[in-house]
Amino acid sequence: MSNEIGNVPQATMPVHDTAYNEKAQVEHVNDVSVLKGHAEMKADAMEAEKIEHQMTVLQAVRAYPMACFWAFIMSFTIIMESYDVFLIGNFIALPAFTQRFGFFDEVSQKYIIATKWQSALQMAGQLGALIGVFLAGPLTSRIGYKWATLTGLMLMNATIFIMFFADSLPVFFVAQLLEGLPWGIFIANAPAYCSEIVPMRLRAPATQILQMFWAIGSIIVGAVTYSYQKGNTGTSAYKIPTALQWMFPTPLAVLMFFAPESPWWLVRKGKLDQAARSIERLGKKAHVNAHETVAMMRRVVELESEDSPNYIELFKGSDLRRTLIVCGIYAAQNLAGNLIANQAVYFFEQAGMSTDTAFALGLITSALQMIFVMLSWILTTYYGRRSIYIYGTLFNVVMLIALGIAASIPESTASQKAQASFGLIVSVAFTFAAAPVSWCVIGETSSIRLRPLTTGIGRATYYIIEIPCIFLASYMLNPTGGNLGGKCGYVWGGTAFFCLVVAYFCLPEMKGRSYREIDIMFKRRIPARQFEKTVIAPEDDE
Repeated sequence: MSNEIGNVPQATMPVHDTAYNEKAQVEHVNDVSVLKGHAEMKADAMEAEKIEHQMTVLQAVRAYPMACFWAFIMSFTIIMESYDVFLIGNFIALPAFTQRFGFFDEVSQKYIIATKWQSALQMAGQLGALIGVFLAGPLTSRIGYKWATLTGLMLMNATIFIMFFADSLPVFFVAQLLEGLPWGIFIANAPAYCSEIVPMRLRAPATQILQMFWAIGSIIVGAVTYSYQKGNTGTSAYKIPTALQWMFPTPLAVLMFFAPESPWWLVRKGKLDQAARSIERLGKKAHVNAHETVAMMRRVVELESEDSPNYIELFKGSDLRRTLIVCGIYAAQNLAGNLIANQAVYFFEQAGMSTDTAFALGLITSALQMIFVMLSWILTTYYGRRSIYIYGTLFNVVMLIALGIAASIPESTASQKAQASFGLIVSVAFTFAAAPVSWCVIGETSSIRLRPLTTGIGRATYYIIEIPCIFLASYMLNPTGGNLGGKCGYVWGGTAFFCLVVAYFCLPEMKGRSYREIDIMFKRRIPARQFEKTVIAPEDDE
C-alpha cells in the first residue's frame, strides 16, 4: 500500500513538470521568433534606407518611373485652384466684367469693382478652402489620399455650375466659397501624397511640381482673358473662361481612379500586402525590393504612436514644433510677395500700364514663373532647402523695398516701368526659390502618422493669413482705397523680412534625410541650425 501511495507523486509530478516545461519552451520559441522577426525587419529596413541614400536623382527616376507619373497627376489637381484664383484676379481688371458688375470711377476714368467686392470675391474661395482643409485631414486619414481626391474632383464638377450661371456679385461670392471646398482637399493632399510615393531623392522635384502647375493655371487664365479683354464687352468674356474649368476634374478623376494608394498610408493602416503591391506599381521590380521598402516604412511607423491621429496631437511634444514649421512656411507664402504675383494684372494697371500691356505682362510673368520653377529643380539638387529659402527670401526683401522706392519718386514713364519691372522680378523670383522649396519643407516636416492633418492645418494657416492680406492688398492698390500702387512694396518688404528672420532661427535642413532620421532629430530636439551637421546612425531608433 505504501508502495502505491509512494508511487503516485512519482507518476504524476513529471507530467506537470513536462507540461510546464513545454509551455515555457513554446513561449521562449515565440519570444525568439518575435525578436528574430523584428531583427530581420530592421535589417531589411536598414538595407532599403541605405539604397535610397545611395541613389542619385536619375537612378531614382529610373527605379520609380510610375511614382513620378502619379505625382505629376496628383499635382495637376492644384491647377484648378490656381486657375480660379487668377481668374477672379483677372476678372477684376477685365472690361466686360467691370462694366457689368462695377461702377465708373471719376478719378481713374474707368469702370472698377468696388473695393469691398474685390476683396470679397478674392477671399471667398480661400474661405471655402479653409473649411476644405479641415475636412481633408480626417477624411484622408480615414479613406486614403486616392478616394479623398476623387471625392473632391466630383464636388468640383458640381460647384462650377453655380459660378457659370452667376449673374450677380453675391452669387459669384457663394460660387467661389463652394469651389473652395474641393480646393482644400487638393492642396492638403497633393504635397503629402507626392512626398510619400517617391524615394528620398525625388521628394523635392515631386513636391516642387505643385508650384509649376500653379504657374500653368495662371498661364491658361492669362491667355484666355487676354484674348477676351480687347473689345469684348459681352458675358462670353467671363463665362467662357469660367466654363473652361470643366476641362480638368473629369479627366483627372478617371486617371486618379487607377492611381495606387500611398504605401505609407497603407502601412499605417496595417495593410502590408497592399502596401507591397502599391510599391511594385510605383517602381520597377528589377530596381525595387517591395519587401524591404515595406519594412523601412514599418520601422518608421512603429517609431511613432499607435493611437489614432487627431488634431490635438499636432500641438503636443515634438509634433508641436513640426506643426509650427509647416504653418509658418505656409503663412510666409502670403507675406513675401506672393500676393503681388496673384494680382499681377491689377498691380501692373495700378502701376500705370495700359490694360492691354497689363494683361500681356501678367501672361509673361506666368510663363516666366513656370520656367523658373523648372529651373528650381536643378537648384534643390545641389543646395539645401534652408539655404535656398533664406537667400531667396532675402532677395525678395531687397526687390520689394526697391519697388517701394521706385513708386516714391515723382511719377514718370521711367518710374512706371521700374515699378512694373520690380513687380515682375518679385513674382518670378518667388517661384524660383522660396515658393517651390516651401512645398519640399511642407512634404517632409510632419510625422508620417499625422501628415494629412499637418498639411491640412498648415494650409488652413495659409488661408487665415491670406484672407486679411487680400483685403489689405486690395485696399493698398485700389484708387478708391489706399492708392499706394508700388509703395505697397514697403509693406510686403517688411513682412518678408520678418519671415526671413524667423526662418533663419527655426527652419531646419532636411535635404538627404530619411523620414526615420527626421523623426529622430525632432524627438532629440536638435536646433534648426544643427540639423545639417547631426549624424544619425543607421541602427538608431530614437
